[in-house]
Parts: sequence; structure tokens; C-alpha cells
Amino acid sequence: MKYTPWPKRDPVKNYFQLPNEIFLLGLSPGALAVYSYLLCCEDRNTYQCWPSYKTIGRAVKMSANTVRKYVLELEDKCLIRTEPTTVITRDGRKRNGTLRYHIRPIQEAVDHYY
Repeated sequence: MKYTPWPKRDPVKNYFQLPNEIFLLGLSPGALAVYSYLLCCEDRNTYQCWPSYKTIGRAVKMSANTVRKYVLELEDKCLIRTEPTTVITRDGRKRNGTLRYHIRPIQEAVDHYY
């Protein structure tokens, strides 16, 4: 077997696209990092993902409170929409789950900005 310094990667599975218009919206660097992580995690068919604040914070090296602040900024810019979820525990009690993030079309955010 021959050694190759650059492993082959499937462009559909290992990469995600960040729209060029994102740089025109005046996002802070932290909000851009959080948005990039949400795009990385999203289901490409439903445009949804549901990582916790803690998971996002570990990935982008921020605290959960800082992530919360940037998620609110992304909602204000119409880039994402959040929806609370619930979880049923083993003993039948209903608890709050993580947020479900809906990634909105970039054109809606551009229209909202201008």
C-alpha cells in the first residue's frame, strides 16, 4: 500500500458550505463561529440541529452563557430560529430538552438586514 500524504475525503460528507453573504451581515466573530458550528451539525435534508449550549461551547471554546448570547444575536439577524424541546424521563416526568435550531435561508437574513 502506497503512502499518500493527503487522505482522500468525500466533499459531500466532510465539508459544509458557508454562504458568502454571511460576511455582509455585520456578525461578531463569536456569532460567526457559532453559526459555522450549527451549519456543520445540521441535517442537510431538514436544516435542523439540536446541540446543547455546552456542546457548542466546547467546540468553539466559549462558555455556555457566551454561546447563549451569540445564539440570540443570530436569531436577531434572522439566520436561525430556535424551538424548545422536551424530554420524558424514565420515571415519566417531563423535562426541558435542548433547543432545536432551524437554519433559515440566507436570503431571508440579507433581506432583513437591508
